[in-house]
Amino acid sequence: MNDIKDHISTAIRDELPSLIGLSEWLHAHPELAWQEYKSAARCAQFLRDRGFVVEEQYVGLETALHATFGTGSRRLALMAEYDALPGIGHACGHNLIAAMSLGAAVGLSKVADELDLTVEVFGTPAEEGYGGKIEMLDRGAFEGLDFAMMAHPAPVDVVRAEPMAVAHWEVTFYGHAAHAASYPTQGINAADAFTISEVAIALLRQQLPPTVRVHGILTHGGDAPNAIPHFTRGRWYVRASTMQELEETQEKVLRCFRAGALATGCRVEIRDESQPYSDFTTDEPALSFYENNARSLGRDLRTEGPETQMCRASTDMANVSKMVRSIHPYVGVGCYPVLNHQAEFADACVGETANQTLIDGATALAWTGVDVAKQWLDELSRSLSGSPL
Repeated sequence: MNDIKDHISTAIRDELPSLIGLSEWLHAHPELAWQEYKSAARCAQFLRDRGFVVEEQYVGLETALHATFGTGSRRLALMAEYDALPGIGHACGHNLIAAMSLGAAVGLSKVADELDLTVEVFGTPAEEGYGGKIEMLDRGAFEGLDFAMMAHPAPVDVVRAEPMAVAHWEVTFYGHAAHAASYPTQGINAADAFTISEVAIALLRQQLPPTVRVHGILTHGGDAPNAIPHFTRGRWYVRASTMQELEETQEKVLRCFRAGALATGCRVEIRDESQPYSDFTTDEPALSFYENNARSLGRDLRTEGPETQMCRASTDMANVSKMVRSIHPYVGVGCYPVLNHQAEFADACVGETANQTLIDGATALAWTGVDVAKQWLDELSRSLSGSPL
């Protein structure tokens, strides 16, 4: 297997200029959730040029893709994310996620026949709060997969994903407009409804466990200072350590928004922006393989300290992990105290250190694919020989 891993390393290094070019292009052309048309097309063409059979607009989603190489009996998948954040671009490093997954897939394609693999890449849109992978799951995109993996940029390397479950809501209050000076008593103030709700949430936090997070933004607060706001809207997230804890917490937060409506006389609408992201189920043998491979590449793996907390961030890959053996390690870009979802983190996701992260992440993922495939081949050999598994 060392010869196979060496072959993969060479293949990925040969592709490094193209992979860096892809990462930098994605970084320079950020596209928001469900709008990743150019990003998906660029990734599709990259894979098509390297012998993959590519289906764009996969399962009816305009910015999803599916690419395959080989005809092996075991299906191993790499997940590529490429959506950016409003206002701060690739401040979560999805340009690197896509490049690492595509690099790992190309490396594994060179040994697919030897390992009895079908190597697959899924381009998964809208991870940043809109549940692209969950939508793909519901449409049967990942049925029959044997294993799935991806690596996510972070300030430092952390092997184990421990993401919070999360619910995403769009909250809208409807009041009644009136002149704020002449006829204020004729208005029903939708901005006050949000204020009351936020105060209620702030007071509720004293009774919430430390494993819960509640946070949000106001996206529309009114139209003019001299008009009683008749319409306000915001986006809110509720996070918890498990799905059960999330379900227990959601109703408490919902009551806060209903309180704002009740106190002001507004009408409130609360809409799910996606299905909840779940907690993560890690495939332990595969994670052990990844850890060994990352260490052999000289990665400094961390388990404690504030710099490691990106592993708690919610991801729709967690929902995939409930159906498919999965891992989701984090690969550092050496930027702490700069953190994900800061503009400076976007800056850290290109350049010399980011390029090393790209090649190490792609190589560690591909080598882990080799180890998982060898595990399957060993199990098959023992089964055929009649030895106990």
